[in-house]
Amino acid sequence: MSRVRVNSRGIGLIEVIIAIFLVTVGVLAILSMQPSAWRLVGKSDYLGRGAGIMHRELERREACIMNPCNRNNIALGTAASPPILMSGLGAAVPGDATYWVTTQITRPNPALNVWNVTVTVTWPDQVAHGYRDLTESIVVASQQRSRFALPADDTGECTGPGPGCTLP
Repeated sequence: MSRVRVNSRGIGLIEVIIAIFLVTVGVLAILSMQPSAWRLVGKSDYLGRGAGIMHRELERREACIMNPCNRNNIALGTAASPPILMSGLGAAVPGDATYWVTTQITRPNPALNVWNVTVTVTWPDQVAHGYRDLTESIVVASQQRSRFALPADDTGECTGPGPGCTLP
């Protein structure tokens, strides 16, 4: 058998101090990133909720305009909706986020069945935190395939404007 020489002294005090120093530097580096991580989490929460509100409003306006039964009932212009509370309650609760939605509907050429819909979502703390408004535009055309009658009428004939087709 071969004899292997083993150092049986163990870990010295200098090695322990160096290890503690390196672990401390690593923990402090992680802790220094925490405030910026919380800011990014808050920003992504506001942006995500605002994008959801904007998408819902764009889809609502698009469905309304695409239905030819609503062709003469589409209000042109700019309108702001009442404040939207993320809690869904009638009054704001602590920590609640409030959003405002502005919708603009234009018709560049009245001879065509085409409308431009622009939705802008804002919230109160965006300027202080360096956020911008969320704005999205779509071009919508009225289409016969999108014809739907109100639930009480199953003949497929237009009986009046669909729900929610006027600006708030």
